[in-house]
Amino acid sequence: MQHRAILRRVLAALMLLALAGSAFAAGTAKYVFFFVGDGLAMPQIMATEAFANALSSRDVSVKRLAFSQLPVTGLCTTYDAGSLITDSASAGTAFASGNKTLNGVINMDPGKTKTYKTIAEYAKEQGRKIGVISSVSIDHATPASMYAKSPSRGNYYEIAVQLTTSNFDYFGGGGFVQPTGKNKDKTSVYELAAARGYTIANTKAAIDNLKSGAGKVIAISPVLQDSSAMKYDIDREPGELGLADFVRKGVELLQNSPEGFFIFVEGGKIDWACHANDAASAIRDTLAFDEAVRVALSFAEKHPQETLVLVTGDHETGGMAIGFAGTHYETFFDKIAPQTMSYVAFNEKVINPYKASTPKDKAKLEDLAPAIRQAFGIDVNSLSQLQREQIERAFKRTMGNEVERSIKEEEYLLYGGYEPLTVKLTQILNQMAGIGWTSYSHTGVPVPVFAKGVGQEMFAGYYDNTDLFRKLVAIMNLRIQ
Repeated sequence: MQHRAILRRVLAALMLLALAGSAFAAGTAKYVFFFVGDGLAMPQIMATEAFANALSSRDVSVKRLAFSQLPVTGLCTTYDAGSLITDSASAGTAFASGNKTLNGVINMDPGKTKTYKTIAEYAKEQGRKIGVISSVSIDHATPASMYAKSPSRGNYYEIAVQLTTSNFDYFGGGGFVQPTGKNKDKTSVYELAAARGYTIANTKAAIDNLKSGAGKVIAISPVLQDSSAMKYDIDREPGELGLADFVRKGVELLQNSPEGFFIFVEGGKIDWACHANDAASAIRDTLAFDEAVRVALSFAEKHPQETLVLVTGDHETGGMAIGFAGTHYETFFDKIAPQTMSYVAFNEKVINPYKASTPKDKAKLEDLAPAIRQAFGIDVNSLSQLQREQIERAFKRTMGNEVERSIKEEEYLLYGGYEPLTVKLTQILNQMAGIGWTSYSHTGVPVPVFAKGVGQEMFAGYYDNTDLFRKLVAIMNLRIQ
C-alpha cells in the first residue's frame, strides 16, 4: 500500500510537470475567473437554452448561452472518495486542492486528520488578489472550499471564522448562516472581520461606493432570502443586486493588482432550485449565472493575452431530464414562462400566511387557486383528473390533514421534504413542459467544462475534477508544496 501511495504521488508530480510545460508554451494567466454553477450539468444548460429560445420562437432550437459558446469544451468526472455521487464539499475540495475526500468534508482527507491547501491560498501567497463570490451564503460548502478546512460543512461558524483569517481581498454575495454561532453565543463574525481589517458593505449604496484601493472587503447583498442567500433571480426586484453585479464589483476592486487576480464565482441557487425540482427558478438562476460570466468575458476582451475564463459545475442536481413520459417526444418550454416566483417565495407569500390564518378543517384548495394561477400559470380547474388528485393530496398534506400511510420514505419520494403543495405544483408544471426529475438530491453524471483564454486548450478532453486544480496551477504558474 505504501508503494502504491508513493507511485501515485510520483505520477501526479509528472502530470503536473507535463501540464506546466504546456502552460508555459501558452503563457501564464495573470487574471483567472473560475465559475462554478452548483448543480449545473448539461440538462440544466440545455433546459435554459431551450427556454431562452421558446421565449421568442416556436422553432425547435436553442438560444446558446455565452459560456456554452466558449471555444474549448471538456468533460470531468465528479465522484469522490466514498461515492459516485458527490456533494458540494467533496467536489469543492477536488477542484480547490486536487484531492478526493468524503461527502461533507472540506479540504481534509477522508480520515479528517490532514488538511489541504487550496488553489486560492497558493495564489494569495504568491501575490495575487483573491475574490470569492457566491449567490448563496459565503460560508456555504462551495465558496468555503477556497478558504476553509473542516471535517463538516455544517460547521458554519468555524468556517466563517476561517474566512476572516484568510486575508483574501474580496468576498461578495450572500451572508453568513450562523454569524454568532449555532447557539448565538459567539463573537460576531462581522466583529472579527472588522478587527482583521475588512470593510463590511451591506447596503446597495455602500457596495456601489466601494472603489479600487478600498482594502479587504466583504460585500453582502442587502436583500437576502433563504438561509442567508441572495434571492432566486426569478424573485429579484428591479434595482436589486444580482450575481453579475458582485462579479463586476470584484473586477473593479482587484484589477489593479500587479500580480493579477483569481476570482472564484459560484451560482449556488441553481442547485437549490433543482433540489426542489423547480425548473423555472433553476433556469432563471442559470441565466443570471451566464450574465456573471459575461462580465468576465468583457474583461477578457480587454486583456486577451493575460486572462482565462473557466466555467463548470460541481455536480448535477435533481436528475433533470429533457423529456417526460406524458409529453412523449415533445417539449413545451413556453409553459414554464408564466411562473413568476420561486418555490421559496410562494411558500413565504402564499402558503405560510394561509396556514397561519386558516384552520385545517376549513382549508380549501379553491382558496389558493387565484394565487396558484398568478405564481405558476396553472388553472387548477383545467388539470387532468390525475393531476387534480395529486394536487388535492399535496394540499391536504400541506395543511396537515393527511399523512401518506405514515411511511416517511414514501412521503420523501413524493415531496422530498419540501412543502408538499408547492413541490407538486412545480413538478406538474415541469411535466407539462416536458421536463422530468429523478431525485431531490445530486446525481453522479460528469459535468461539462468550458474555457476561453490563456491555456484554454488544456481543458479539452475527459478528465477528473481533481485535474482542474492541477491545470490551474500550471496555467497560473504557481509553486506548490
